[in-house]
Amino acid sequence: MIGYYGMSRNSLCLPVVELVNGLCYHFVVKDHVAQFPLQVIYLFAFYSDGEGRKRTSSTCSNESLNVGGTPVTPRRISWRQRIFLRVASPMNKSPSAMQQQDGLDRSELLPLSPLAPTMEEDPLVIFMSGEEDLEKVEERNKSEELRSLWRKAIHQQILLLRMEKENQKLEASRDELQSRKVKLDYEEVGVCQKDVLITWDKKLLNCRAKIRCDMEDIHTSLREGVPKSRRGEIWQFLALQYRLRHRLPNKQQPPDVSYKELLKQLTAQQHAILVDLGRTFPTHPYFSAQLGAGQLSLFNLLKAYSLLDKEVGYCQGISFVAGVLLLHMSEEQAFEMLKFLMYDLGFRKQYRPDMMSLQIQMYQLSRLLHDYHRDLYNHLEENEISPSLYAAPWFLTLFASQFPLGFVARVFDIIFLQGTEVIFKVALSLLSNQESLIMECENFENIVEFLKNTLPNMNTSEMEKIITQVFEMDISKQLHAYEVEYHVLQDELQESSYEDSEPLEKLERANSQLKRQNMDLLEKLQIAHAKIQTLESNLENLLTRETKMKSLIRTLEQEKTAYQKAVEQIRRLLPADALANCEPLLRDLNCNPNNKAKTGNKP
Repeated sequence: MIGYYGMSRNSLCLPVVELVNGLCYHFVVKDHVAQFPLQVIYLFAFYSDGEGRKRTSSTCSNESLNVGGTPVTPRRISWRQRIFLRVASPMNKSPSAMQQQDGLDRSELLPLSPLAPTMEEDPLVIFMSGEEDLEKVEERNKSEELRSLWRKAIHQQILLLRMEKENQKLEASRDELQSRKVKLDYEEVGVCQKDVLITWDKKLLNCRAKIRCDMEDIHTSLREGVPKSRRGEIWQFLALQYRLRHRLPNKQQPPDVSYKELLKQLTAQQHAILVDLGRTFPTHPYFSAQLGAGQLSLFNLLKAYSLLDKEVGYCQGISFVAGVLLLHMSEEQAFEMLKFLMYDLGFRKQYRPDMMSLQIQMYQLSRLLHDYHRDLYNHLEENEISPSLYAAPWFLTLFASQFPLGFVARVFDIIFLQGTEVIFKVALSLLSNQESLIMECENFENIVEFLKNTLPNMNTSEMEKIITQVFEMDISKQLHAYEVEYHVLQDELQESSYEDSEPLEKLERANSQLKRQNMDLLEKLQIAHAKIQTLESNLENLLTRETKMKSLIRTLEQEKTAYQKAVEQIRRLLPADALANCEPLLRDLNCNPNNKAKTGNKP
């Protein structure tokens, strides 16, 4: 085995002994330490006994011979080298033993055995270690391999879970895309250009920031077109712009109840809603499946609104409005937009039970026809066709029950911008464009058939023409004047009816008085019934108390007889003198048995 030598700046050279083929050789290595500050060099060799079975390592001492057979002169280790060796590597001998050995035998060179490098640093240790070290190394390698395999398996499992989640997200997005594709399965009216898409994208950013936009700019963009893929977002943007400019009074605002809370409640309108589910867009693939996703969403939306608006509840026609909203957004978003249409824009007035607002709207439409299309108005009046026969479904469903969805969607675009007057504009434009064909219809049945079936079947160019006319039309002043006119006529009619029907009024007053008297009598009767019930309950209480008193009297009588028997026995047992003294007491007991306790307390 090759010996050990160390180099430092304080030593010039160190002896090195080499054992080759069983012989030990000594030579000196000069120290060129100018380039190396401090080094410890390990040199190893292998000595064999000829059979190759056992490998050992040894160091050479001063007894070894050089090549010429001359004994090697021993060299003393300096105190600096001793400190260095103690720090650089663990030694088998303690420093005291080392000093003692150095003092006793200075001719012997100390065995220098530096610390061997670890297995990971130097693979030669495997050859120097015994069989036990090899087994430990193998076990360590196996454990490391198992750990690496476990880490690899865990990592792969995590990757699989992530892949499953991503696949679920992809499936959900695929289902959502498919659902959106089914929902938006209608032909658009007008083509939306790319620059219009970019314009709407910029405006939708303002929607998230709740910034007011220029209404003329919005009007221009809306007239150029709306992409159906972004239509739901654009409707919400238009609703936000309206609310930023107009605020409802507190009395007219809807109740502050969330959509999820409303779904947990029960509605009395459930049967009517279920009946109308199959009648709402029966040919559309999203709503055609019985109790499918579309019908369930529609039921939830209508149920929630019927619970929110107790006055309106549910009315035929609202289902079509809700259906159009559901085709372009989620349930909760559709619920918010339905509240906007009903409360903010005022459409809920026409769904009230008295239908007063719908009557006013029919009068306004008749007046528009009378002022702007007199011939058509006269033709309809001659055939006794009132607007309520053909226009009531237009107002109640916002044209959604009879017209193509592409046309209805464009009408909704303008409604979110301009409000209820859009219905009048569309109705007036439809009738004016088809005036010649309506005039050709000669009788009642033909006109009604044309207005209900032929008129909605328009081509794309006719729809675009009507939408353009609606954007250009302005009838807000006329509508306001007609509404005031309606109320004036209604008041005049009521006054004239009062003057012409005085006897009827007297009878009505007498009838109302009799009704009031009847109500008073009913109230008195109810009070009398209540008194009778209280008296009966009191009587029952008295009867129960009477029975209790009777039972108590019986028990007292039994006690009295028992006491009398006891007194008789005492008289027999007592002597005459004692009996004479107790005679007054016994007489009192016989006369007043209830006062026996008081008498007994006397001294």
